[in-house]
Amino acid sequence: MNDAFALGPPALSIEGLSIALPPGADRPHAVEQLDLKLNPGEITCLVGESGSGKSMVARAVLGLLPPRVRIAAGALRFGATDLVQADETRLRAIRGAEIGMIFQEPMTALNPLHRVGRQVDEVFRLHTDLSRRARRERVVQLLADVHLPDPERLYRAYPHQLSGGQRQRMVIAMALALGPKLLIADEPTTALDVTTQAQILAQLRELQRERGTSVLFITHDFGVVADIADRVAVLQRGRLVEEGRRDDVLRSPVHPYTRLLLAAVPRLQAPRRRAGNLGPPLLEARNLRKTYPRRGFGGSATVALDDVSLVLRRGETLGLVGESGSGKSTLARILTCLARVDSGEILLGGEALARLGRRQLRPYRRRMQMVFQDPYASLDPRQRVGDIIAEGPLIHGMSRAATRARVAELLNLVGLQETAAERYPHEFSGGQRQRIGIARALALEPEILVADEPVSALDVSVQAQVLQLLANIKGKLGLSMLFVTHDLRVALQVCDRIAVMRAGRIVEMGEAADVYAAPSHPYTRALFAAVPGAHWEQSHAAEPVS
Repeated sequence: MNDAFALGPPALSIEGLSIALPPGADRPHAVEQLDLKLNPGEITCLVGESGSGKSMVARAVLGLLPPRVRIAAGALRFGATDLVQADETRLRAIRGAEIGMIFQEPMTALNPLHRVGRQVDEVFRLHTDLSRRARRERVVQLLADVHLPDPERLYRAYPHQLSGGQRQRMVIAMALALGPKLLIADEPTTALDVTTQAQILAQLRELQRERGTSVLFITHDFGVVADIADRVAVLQRGRLVEEGRRDDVLRSPVHPYTRLLLAAVPRLQAPRRRAGNLGPPLLEARNLRKTYPRRGFGGSATVALDDVSLVLRRGETLGLVGESGSGKSTLARILTCLARVDSGEILLGGEALARLGRRQLRPYRRRMQMVFQDPYASLDPRQRVGDIIAEGPLIHGMSRAATRARVAELLNLVGLQETAAERYPHEFSGGQRQRIGIARALALEPEILVADEPVSALDVSVQAQVLQLLANIKGKLGLSMLFVTHDLRVALQVCDRIAVMRAGRIVEMGEAADVYAAPSHPYTRALFAAVPGAHWEQSHAAEPVS
């Protein structure tokens, strides 16, 4: 923090804010009696699990609360303006010009029908009287300021033609266009790889320090908090339970809820496992190659897999780590025969699968099942949970009576009540939906479970519960697991071995503890160096969370 910016009145003063939810919600208020001050030139991280009210605070500041959700009490003082009392004309003048917003998912924040340069230009058209040529020059300079390559070319691109990190930089450029006094960032790095995330966080720090902007940074990732925060405020079910300087909160948390959240964060360390307990090879990939045809903005043919070979042993958890586009999910889909390989071989229990037809693959597919990253997208919203889990066994000839018993058994196994079978996916939380996805994957009693980013979208406490559930099930059923993730903290905690992928190739593979302690490839070292909070955790290793 630049102390020169910390002088003076608060950039934003939240006083006794209560946000009422509509009748029938799980509680009367999304936020209740919140008092919080944002100092000039500081980054305040607002932390809490899903449903804690973090995003509602951001929406309230901008006057963008959902229908039937209203501010019941309190004030939001931004300079001389109480944003609660301000009319729409005043709020419209403030949005973008004085308060900027970085949304969590840039693909939904950007209009897919318009070129991104024009979308950034819109901020200047609405709030300035600059000429068209001057606006274009400002936009191109902004794109350069947020370190986008070839700004003139990207000015003409559409959102789908950019990578996730480039889209997020575009949203940052829009938020910073008019030099706002306050910047609100709502989970802006949650879906990004560790290296891209590190770049975005460093860029936000750089821009904030240069401009003296006050930042309200909403997150549930304590690694990000350790990297970027000056102050931390912790919300639990709409109530502020702890607030203070970053090091004080992370090193000596006072409230039990803060201690619970911090305890759930996976440590950046790998427990030494005994490889001798693992069985013989179960699944083998030999010299796999997969190429996708040319597509996108100035794109060319993409080599998704380039001579990939690996072995998964019985009882083993093998982690696949790497950035988006490294080939992890493609490899997972090919190993489970959900996609075809161009060349190479796949062996399951010594039997070759790559050249088999759809019907021939059916008995092998039941031996390998997948847990998908987004359970809400992978569960049919029109089906009851019991029918979703029962579908596989019924297709493979199990009787309805036996299937009903199997569904009840699986729901109990993943920690859900049997009555959950009669409900629909939207009636469950994200963590519960992931449990349903695990139950569905186990319905056919597979030998191998392929988990594709199964906890990346979950809060740290729910994430810890799901990881423990997977570990318990793996131990109880003797499963082998292929665990796909970009979260190195999680990989170190759950995997026996780790394979690091980059640009379709495996650049390093070994025991998890060895890969962490002495990574041999520069890319692996770069991944570990980019893990949020890694430097803070190492520098405070002698001072564990109390």
